[in-house]
Amino acid sequence: MEKKKLHVKKGDTVVVISGKDKGKKAKVLVSYPKDGKVIVEGVNMSTKHKKPSQKVQQGGIIHQESPIFASKVMLWCDKCKKGVRIGKRILQDGSKVRYCKSCGDILDK
Repeated sequence: MEKKKLHVKKGDTVVVISGKDKGKKAKVLVSYPKDGKVIVEGVNMSTKHKKPSQKVQQGGIIHQESPIFASKVMLWCDKCKKGVRIGKRILQDGSKVRYCKSCGDILDK
């Protein structure tokens, strides 16, 4: 079985390019490479009805983020101030970094 890869990682700033949350800029909280999905802060909110338990002392209606497909988000470039396509480049020291295809700026800091 081949190993699947995503163009975004946990902690990346992304912009949503389609769906009800189109245009929102937020941080990736969790990524699921096997499913090709990510959880983005404040995007695709769903309502859960929770019963009080040991974990959740306060029951009731809880709003939480649900996973969205990684193809619906683009990495945010601070230099371009927009969502950009990325490429991968190997530096002199042998490390692999992601860079912005439009301005050439390195996105992995």
